Amino acid sequence: MKKRIITAAVTGSVYTPSMTPYLPITPREIADEVIRSHQAGASVAHIHVRDPSTGKPTSRIELFQEVASRVKQHSDIVLCFTTGGAPGMSIEERVKIITAFHPELASLNFGSINFAIFHALDSQKIMFLPTHLRH
Repeated sequence: MKKRIITAAVTGSVYTPSMTPYLPITPREIADEVIRSHQAGASVAHIHVRDPSTGKPTSRIELFQEVASRVKQHSDIVLCFTTGGAPGMSIEERVKIITAFHPELASLNFGSINFAIFHALDSQKIMFLPTHLRH
């Protein structure tokens, strides 16, 4: 069999708890999903963290640290930290995870050009959209 690299993105940044009850929110839930993904064959995990009380994407360093520590205790999966964040985050907020941890991999996303979620606005309750995108 040819070698393959499987990347698991267990949360993404666009999805919200109102869209699915299966979205991991807390650092432990996120880490446990990454560990399960590794056990199922993933070799890379793309990591977004969420505010545990709201489910909203955040760039809080301590949440990334908690996820990374738990994952590395239980697997050798390569971690790819996001710089995607959420609409409205500054470039400084997006990249502070890179300078804090020097991760094995990182995404490179300095803006909101990938947040083309307009098709979902009519069918989903998206609780953290900027005011100008709500209707």
